Amino acid sequence: MSRTLFLGMGRMGAPMSALHAERFETIVFDVFPDAAERAAAASKAIAIASLAPLPNAVTTVILMLPTSKHVEDTVLGEDGLLEALPDGALVIDMSSSEPESTQRIADAAKELAVHYVDAPVSGGIAKAQTGELSIMAGGSAAAVQAALPHLETMGSSIQHVGPAGAGHAAKALNNLVSATNMAAATEAVTIASRFGIEPSTMVAVLNSATGMSQATQVKFPNHILPGTFASAFAYDLMLKDMRIALNMADRVGFNPVTAAAFDALEAGRPLLGEHPDHTEIARVYEQRTGIEIHREDQE
Repeated sequence: MSRTLFLGMGRMGAPMSALHAERFETIVFDVFPDAAERAAAASKAIAIASLAPLPNAVTTVILMLPTSKHVEDTVLGEDGLLEALPDGALVIDMSSSEPESTQRIADAAKELAVHYVDAPVSGGIAKAQTGELSIMAGGSAAAVQAALPHLETMGSSIQHVGPAGAGHAAKALNNLVSATNMAAATEAVTIASRFGIEPSTMVAVLNSATGMSQATQVKFPNHILPGTFASAFAYDLMLKDMRIALNMADRVGFNPVTAAAFDALEAGRPLLGEHPDHTEIARVYEQRTGIEIHREDQE
């Protein structure tokens, strides 16, 4: 018998673990026991309240944790999971972690004969619920091959992007581009307003021309123009991912466009309240310029 231990029952981890439990025997854990109990009650998974000792027959561990520090503490810290896993076990880190941290953990895992795959996701809660996430996998060919049956329960697009750390690098860079696109589109819509073009009209122009992006197709009509700002991806997590990508960019030494976008969005963070949604980029522009992008007649 082989079982999977799934750690992190947040807004993404809970629906992902439920889909995984449809195909694999799955044990769920969260530092908040109620979260694990809720996830188990809504799925075929079994909740546990402690990782000590490691449950019997666990050969796969899936992580969906907030930061690299949480991942490192879980797998490398005192009573870390790597030491407790049997030879040939598999660890899949689906968090948004720092590539260099991932590389260090993968090296440690290799020393212990444990496969390690970084497999962050894109698509948000809606696609986590339907199993249609885009997954970027980093690791050896053998490790990624071993991870595929697990990843296929949660994602509809799975790409092996490179060695250990490459998955987390690809995720951070994707979010850097996504945030920069949204900032650029918001800037264009704001300027358009000064020339008498309604925000919804300018978005329609962008979507029918070469300025089209996921920001204009999805985020503007669904979250920004109506003023709901409810994409369920936090502004602070967006900044975290952008910061990871920009730390990577230091090795290249030339990234003026994305660096400027990050600086503007980080500087605008104090203008927002607690726990803002990342689509509130638009609110930063509204407060900086006094130009309203979302309108009462669009709500």
